Amino acid sequence: MARAGEALASLGRALAPHAQRTLVLAGPGNNGGDGLVAARLLHSARHAVTVRLAADPARLPADAKQALRMASSAGIDIQPFDANETFRLGPQDLAIDALLGIGGKRQPEGALAGAIRLLCSLPAFTLAVDLPSGLHPDTGALLGDHAVLADATLALLTLKPGCLTAQGRDHAGELWWNDLGQALGSPTACLTGRPWITARPHAAHKGRFGDVWLIGGSEGMVGALILASSAALAAGAGRVLACPLAPQGAMAPSWRPEAMLRKPSEGLLPSTLAQATVVAGCGGGPSIASALPALLEHAARLVLDADALNCTAADTGLQAALQARMGRGLATVLTPHPLEAARLLGQCSERVQADRLGAAQALADRFQAVVVLKGSGTVIAAPGLVPCINATGNAALGTAGTGDVLAGWLGGLWAQAAGAAHGAGLQQQHDVACAASWWHGHAADLHLATGRSGPLRAADLIEAMARATAPSRD
Repeated sequence: MARAGEALASLGRALAPHAQRTLVLAGPGNNGGDGLVAARLLHSARHAVTVRLAADPARLPADAKQALRMASSAGIDIQPFDANETFRLGPQDLAIDALLGIGGKRQPEGALAGAIRLLCSLPAFTLAVDLPSGLHPDTGALLGDHAVLADATLALLTLKPGCLTAQGRDHAGELWWNDLGQALGSPTACLTGRPWITARPHAAHKGRFGDVWLIGGSEGMVGALILASSAALAAGAGRVLACPLAPQGAMAPSWRPEAMLRKPSEGLLPSTLAQATVVAGCGGGPSIASALPALLEHAARLVLDADALNCTAADTGLQAALQARMGRGLATVLTPHPLEAARLLGQCSERVQADRLGAAQALADRFQAVVVLKGSGTVIAAPGLVPCINATGNAALGTAGTGDVLAGWLGGLWAQAAGAAHGAGLQQQHDVACAASWWHGHAADLHLATGRSGPLRAADLIEAMARATAPSRD
């Protein structure tokens, strides 16, 4: 607790260096004790510190009681929290949320709920300890009607999944971490990192980088297939062969000239599928259902997106075929958004969003596939592997077609990984899905960094991803 309080005080001084007043709202657990230690250290550094305790002092843990005694002995203004009290803090001042941290797993009530509402209303720079109070530490879901909107969060010992997915990204602000000098245990999830790519040998040719077949683009939705195929090309696939389901799909004027257009029947030949990386479902509509039996039976590497997922969710036979693929040595990646994931799990999207890590892992285990659960803090899960959370990306991706781009880019990376014989199996699938998710979000982060606040249109996203190349590794 001493180390935690010192880290909190140091970060508070660094992030709000011109603070004239500091308000610490302390809760009933060790999180409150961390805030009390920080309050004492800030007071000793001649900050004007006020502490309001949203807890019964007699029921504090032993270390927090000691922190309270030491803060009181230092002469700090410490009083019980009163929802009717007003505080005159300005934007340059500091408010520390030391209310709940990882101890909050049910809806806050009474003084705790009032203290959270107060922090939401203050103009001061708000620093949360571990994670903003009112968020579930494991899922990032709101526990009640309000959660602290922090400007920054100091995660202690480990990063908390709740800061990185669901509502966490909006509430945690800038995320900081201090391990307090302690050894870490086994993780419940990992963060995706910047992917490495292998430099292409001078003598390499397109045959070395794999083929991607794409099947989708029913009537009125050919654009989705065009986006996915364009993304597969930009990701570096050796050849991209697109099979539009719409009869006139091949006549669309916006096809990349590098894409090879084929009839769906050509893309469903068992001999073709046995060697191919296939992306199925982008703009597929109900028509994709007729292609799925052959794809599930024969495709060596299969990315199922959009309507391919919806059709599978509606057909128990297709679900059984999907579940059997891994046992037959065939590899699958599913790329659902929350509603598609809910259909596959037979539940509502709100339940999926309430536990994104759990939902992604449940899908991975049920269908024996790698799952990319899209959304704020995309989750990548696989049977028997520690799930990953992708920390890149922002709301600029919330526009039509960006999911098609992700599916196509993933297919392009996967075809190369398979063609380069970097190894195969579940870990390779998982690594490729993590890399594609990182790249997708990173391009959106670069878009935001230029000062643009609007959406990143899907066609522009492809070019942004192509420019945002990862470092090479020989």
